[in-house]
Amino acid sequence: MKYTKYFLAGVLSFIAVIGLRAAGISDYYSIDNISMPKGLDSQVGGLDFMPDGRLVACFHRGEVYTYHPKKNEWKLFADGLQEPLGICAINDREVVVMQRPELTKITDLNGDGEADHYQAVFDDFGMTGNYHEFAFGPAKDSIGNFYIGMNLASNGASIRPELRGEFRHYGISRENFKSKNYKSSSGRMYAATPYRGWVLKISKEGKMTPFAPGFRSPNGLGFDLNDQLFVTDNQGDWLGTSKLYHVQHDRFYGHPASLTWTDDWQAGRNPLEVSVKELDAKRTRAAVLFPQGLMANSPTQPIPDSTEGKFGPFSGQLLVGEMNRSRIVRVILDTVAGEIQGACVPFYDNAGLSKGNHRFVFGDDGSLWVGQTHLSWAGGQGLQRIRWNGKMPLDIRSMELLPNGFKITFTKSLKKSTSVAEQFQFKRYYYEYRKAYGSPQYGIEKVKIIGSKRTNNDKTVMVYLDKVNPGFVYQLDINKLVAEDNSALVNSLVCYTLNRMPNGDDKAPHLVRN
Repeated sequence: MKYTKYFLAGVLSFIAVIGLRAAGISDYYSIDNISMPKGLDSQVGGLDFMPDGRLVACFHRGEVYTYHPKKNEWKLFADGLQEPLGICAINDREVVVMQRPELTKITDLNGDGEADHYQAVFDDFGMTGNYHEFAFGPAKDSIGNFYIGMNLASNGASIRPELRGEFRHYGISRENFKSKNYKSSSGRMYAATPYRGWVLKISKEGKMTPFAPGFRSPNGLGFDLNDQLFVTDNQGDWLGTSKLYHVQHDRFYGHPASLTWTDDWQAGRNPLEVSVKELDAKRTRAAVLFPQGLMANSPTQPIPDSTEGKFGPFSGQLLVGEMNRSRIVRVILDTVAGEIQGACVPFYDNAGLSKGNHRFVFGDDGSLWVGQTHLSWAGGQGLQRIRWNGKMPLDIRSMELLPNGFKITFTKSLKKSTSVAEQFQFKRYYYEYRKAYGSPQYGIEKVKIIGSKRTNNDKTVMVYLDKVNPGFVYQLDINKLVAEDNSALVNSLVCYTLNRMPNGDDKAPHLVRN
């Protein structure tokens, strides 16, 4: 009996350790499903909090609702909008909404919780009636300027007679829109009217500054805690895989269609016929690539963890939504030789999370509110809230480029018996910059670890590699990594986008085919 007792105790102890090692993200975070108003098509276009604690949300079919979390009460604030895809609360009575035809200020004048006044803030951009001309934003900077993203039109839909703005038929003509040579001559996406494919800056007074061209489908705009603008773009023509850009004024971000609306563009020149090498010399590479099918196929809004530790150990880092799967991606930024690049990690995967994670906002309690949509394409719909339970997960906290490898820091001390050579596996590949839709992974090869060093009480690992060059995604897969407290690594995949070396070298001729 005595031996049976000890045996059972040992078994239970072993099971406990195994249980810890099998822990996933749901052991550290919980999800609440928020009930939605009856009869509402609950595809969320935008989320924000008013100063009084009410959540304000806009929905795909044109409604704006407020939600009182403590009372679990929804109230219709406004309706009749056209496909609103972003919202910003100015105060308890006023919001700014990005709908398809305009950036609109909506005001509750008498304080009864319902809007009384609609005012156009800015509508001076072109439209052809093409279904693919989405309008995204607004993201607001620290001094109150708004930033919006203009989607390109698609050759899969028509141009309507009621055009808005100047029409330039580079690559496409209205008369020959449905002709046999249309698709081959025009490219998949185009910008026949002003500022399609642009990020625009709008002052509080409504004055517009063309900020940056070169986007295809910029469905996510957001600022980090340093007031730096980041924009996601979706895989397509000229985008080998989906991306996150650090967007700066007057830089070009890769898709040529919008160049025709730059001030210095040569009149009559078709931007879709410019050589790849010339475009590559003009463009700014994405800060982070999201490997297609592996990390994120359709990234959405980037949002910084501004909770100062209320949401876990990743304060200051960006979270990015993903439409196609039940995932939120975490972005780890790294400034190298004056430019931002970095890594992505699948932060939250499944575990009760819906698909179509589109828009985000943090509450005062540190919880993350997640709105879903499918835009009649892919994803889901509804509203969820994610909360951290205070337990520390074992995960990658940071990843920094070294001249000959990477410095990787974890949230916990690793077991001293951990073998880096056995548990870390690196490979690299690149995506071609080209006109075609997407790109396969080229140049796939294993990267050999030639040395390692552990510091910072076994939280940090220096990994030295035999090949470290710009223009590659470095993918790290980690096997059975365990912390000193026997907890297992939650996310074993990280992909670092290496654009620039510490010495400033950014040469990557392999990205463009000869």
